[in-house]
Amino acid sequence: MDDVNGETERRFTRGLVKVRAAGESRTIGGYAAKFNTLSRNLGGFVERIDPGFFAKSDGDGWPRVMARYNHDNNMLLGTTRAGTLRLQTDGTGLDYSVDVPAARADVFELVQRGDVTESSFAFYTFEDDWAMTDDGFPVRTLLSGQLIDVAPVNDPAYLDTSTGLRSLAERAGAGLEEVRAAAVAGELKQFLGAPAPTVIPTGGQGDTHPLVAVRQRRAELMKRRTF
Repeated sequence: MDDVNGETERRFTRGLVKVRAAGESRTIGGYAAKFNTLSRNLGGFVERIDPGFFAKSDGDGWPRVMARYNHDNNMLLGTTRAGTLRLQTDGTGLDYSVDVPAARADVFELVQRGDVTESSFAFYTFEDDWAMTDDGFPVRTLLSGQLIDVAPVNDPAYLDTSTGLRSLAERAGAGLEEVRAAAVAGELKQFLGAPAPTVIPTGGQGDTHPLVAVRQRRAELMKRRTF
């Protein structure tokens, strides 16, 4: 479905943020997002990120994307506009490198010492899809969106999944509170009865493929629904 609410979502990545250059550059980085890998349980469902999710942001030159420690506006680390934040996607996911300013030397030291080890990213979702894993658990696939920021974080517990649940409610023609209650009870699969859900393998990271247009990805997913 297409998200018209424009609500910010945040997810963290089980990948290390680490020092990439010391000295005057003080560069840190890592994967802010990983493709085709199922998330932890987000409250009745899991998520995976399609390799085309960042295609629009990438094609637009990553406009106005920032790196902020813990997503805090007062802890700006770098921006794509100034070239102090650099982003790229590959077969694994979204990789970032940011040159930490002298005023944020404490953030660099925390990463260098291993006190801060994980990354997160904030985004808007334009389009997603709902399906089931091969063991019958609801899975949301993020198909396209806009990247807002990347962030080294010391507390990755961002579990606000309101936008995802609203997406499912709209898809199923159900009330949001009904879907929220089902999520708490672990019964979200009842909203995926029609159309027949796509089956997503749970065996870890799937096969990677090149970035494609969002609508082409949508067409591919719809074809897979017939399997």
